[in-house]
Amino acid sequence: MDSSAFARILRSLPELTPSQREQLLTHVRFDAPAVVALLIENHPKDCPHCHEEALRPWGSSHGLPRFRCRACGKTSNPLTGTPLARLRMRERWLEYALCLNDGLTVRRAAAQCQVNKNTAFLWRHRFLKLIADMRPEKEHGIVEADETFFLKSYKGQRNLPWPARQRGGVSKTKGGGSEDQVSVLIVRDRSGKTADYMLKKLDAAHVTTALDSILDKDACLCTDRAGVYLSYAKSKRIRHEPIKASGPRRRGPFHIQNVNAYDSRLKGWISRFRGVATKYLGNYLGWHRMLDRHKYRPSSEQCLFEAVGWGSTVT
Repeated sequence: MDSSAFARILRSLPELTPSQREQLLTHVRFDAPAVVALLIENHPKDCPHCHEEALRPWGSSHGLPRFRCRACGKTSNPLTGTPLARLRMRERWLEYALCLNDGLTVRRAAAQCQVNKNTAFLWRHRFLKLIADMRPEKEHGIVEADETFFLKSYKGQRNLPWPARQRGGVSKTKGGGSEDQVSVLIVRDRSGKTADYMLKKLDAAHVTTALDSILDKDACLCTDRAGVYLSYAKSKRIRHEPIKASGPRRRGPFHIQNVNAYDSRLKGWISRFRGVATKYLGNYLGWHRMLDRHKYRPSSEQCLFEAVGWGSTVT
C-alpha cells in the first residue's frame, strides 16, 4: 500500500462508528513498542522534577527509556509524574483510549480490551484524572452561564445516608438546588470554550468564586434572571444581559441557548452510565468536555496525550 492510501485510511479513522471500531480492533491490535515509541516521540523535554530542559539519556527500565537531569540529578522516564505511571499492559492503552472516545461503559470497555472490569475502572479514572482539570484559562466576548443539577449518588459505597434507590431514583423536591442534588455551573463562550464547576452550594459566594476564575474582565455575561447572577454582575461592575424565562428567549445576539444545548448534550451523554457516583462526577464532566473540544471525534493519541497532561493547554 502506498503512503497516500495509508494516509487516507488514517484520516478516516475518527469517522468510524463504535461498532465499526470494534470490528477493526478484532483484526488490528496495538502493541507495546508502538505505544512506547509514541510516548518517547512526544513526551516533554523538560525534567518532571525541576522543569529544567537538562535531560540526558540514562539507560532504560521496564521497557521505557530513562533520563537523568543535569540540573537536579534525579532520574525519570516519559511517564514520571503522570497518572499513567506504573500502569501495566501499555499495549492496550490506545485501545482503551478508543473506548473512552466512544463513551463505553466499564464492562464494555473491559470486554473490548480483554482486561478485568476492575482494571477498566481503574484505568478510566487514571486517564481522566488530569482531563478533569483541563479548563480554559479565560473566556471572552459573550459568555453564557447556567446551572444544571445531578442527583447525589453514593454508588459503590456500603454506608448510605438514605435507603438505596431503584433505577437511579428522583429528587425529593421539584426544581434544582435541593439537598439531594449537586449543583454544576456551566460557563461557555461563543467560541465553544467550556468550563464547569461543582458547587458545594448554589449561592453568591460559590458562584462568584467560579466566575471570577474564568471570566475575562471585558466579557459580557449572559444568564437567566437568577439573583446570584444579578448580584454578581452588580458587585463586579461587568456588563450583564439577563434573559427572562418567559417570553422571547433571544434578544439580539444575547441568549443562553448555547449553554443550554451543552447541558442537554451532557445530560444525554451521561445517562448511558445509569447513575454516576458523586465523588467521580468531576471526572465525567471533564471527560465530556474533552469530547466536546474535539467535536466528539478525538483520536486515541489525543486522548492518551491529554491523560498524561501533554495536551493540557485549552485555548
